[in-house]
Amino acid sequence: MRLRNVKNKDVILANCQILIKDANLKKGKWQEEFGNHNPIFIEIGMGKGDFIIENAIKYPDVNFIGIEKYDSVLAKAIGKLNHDIKNLRFVRMDAIDISDIFDKEISRLYLNFSDPWPKDRHARRRLTSEVFLEKYENIFKDTKEIHQKTDNRNLFEYSLISYNLKGYKIEDISLDLHNSNRENIIMSEYEKKFIKKNNIIYYVVVKK
Repeated sequence: MRLRNVKNKDVILANCQILIKDANLKKGKWQEEFGNHNPIFIEIGMGKGDFIIENAIKYPDVNFIGIEKYDSVLAKAIGKLNHDIKNLRFVRMDAIDISDIFDKEISRLYLNFSDPWPKDRHARRRLTSEVFLEKYENIFKDTKEIHQKTDNRNLFEYSLISYNLKGYKIEDISLDLHNSNRENIIMSEYEKKFIKKNNIIYYVVVKK
């Protein structure tokens, strides 16, 4: 996927009050950052922010952190903020460093339409690979809970196997989320595009 550059992205990022510049300094102190003891939910690969922003608005008693690797994508998400959302923070970082900024503080992890890395030699880069599941071990506060959505069946099947091998149990699953009579589904920008194309969306919640 080719990323379009965003004009003045550096200025946009520098002036964003909810973008945490030195996230590693917040490790073990995220409750202090939010000024409350509400649960913290994170989304790795938040993209342009549709999912995390809508969640933060809808659930003010939960703290949300959106994590994104690319400056231009993050700048577009910041551009969607039209008012102050006190329970939302953004972090620009590579997910491989996730355990450097959280220490037993997270109650839920969202993985929405992550890069499937389809080639076998790239399997370890998948956000549900053993490599990443091991990193998640130390970020969760108590119960480890992951919510995943994807339109890629191969990634979905791979993820289910990975979860099982790591001791996770399936709490909820759908092989066609948007035809499962569920209400009030909060969608990411990719999800909206895929639905228009009639792509099947796979969904799973796992816990341990």
